Amino acid sequence: MAAEAENPDDDVPVTGKVREKLVESKQAWAREGRLLTGNAYPLGGDPARDRLPPGQTLVKDWPVLDLGVQPDVSPDRWRLRVEGLVQAPLRLTLDEFMALPQTELTNDIHCVTQWSRYDNRWQGVRARDLVEMARPKEEARFVSFTSYDGYTTNVPLEDFTQDEVLLVHSWEGQPLTRQHGGPVRVVIPHLYFWKSPKWVTRIELLRDDRPGFWEVRGYHNYGDPWREERYG
Repeated sequence: MAAEAENPDDDVPVTGKVREKLVESKQAWAREGRLLTGNAYPLGGDPARDRLPPGQTLVKDWPVLDLGVQPDVSPDRWRLRVEGLVQAPLRLTLDEFMALPQTELTNDIHCVTQWSRYDNRWQGVRARDLVEMARPKEEARFVSFTSYDGYTTNVPLEDFTQDEVLLVHSWEGQPLTRQHGGPVRVVIPHLYFWKSPKWVTRIELLRDDRPGFWEVRGYHNYGDPWREERYG
């Protein structure tokens, strides 16, 4: 599961191993349609009128979910690459990332395992700003993410560049912890949270879509919480 290092700086310690039984159980959930309520918003509906998506339960804590593998990415080792169909590929250290214009946003998050948490206060860099720096080519339509644990997921480029999408380094005024994806993770609040990868290290712009880890295992390719796009 761990990503192969293309450069010495990308080689970070990884603890644990993929919990295969967990993966198998979630694939079974997808086959069975578990947690689906049938109360999804219809196409063209207005999910903004209801803050809590269908089938979700509000929590006060922030549950920790992963595949059993946690990379230990020290600040001096972390690198972020923005590449693929771009005219100016980026390779940023954490210091360079922190020197970029910073944004603070508060939003809700929704996990496909049925929990939601309101009013999370994040600090980080707008995804849109990073994409603009990399100067995407005209044919770029999709984004593929790769994390230090080898996890992958995908979103349309137009979703990644929405105003509310951040690459975050802080939550509630404190540095993002390792268990929640520190030093830096993606936050795409309008999609289920498996679309917001922890420990992100690579953002690749593509012409054609590239489904990620869960998407090829029965999860929905898009993941709109208000339409209950848990599985596809």
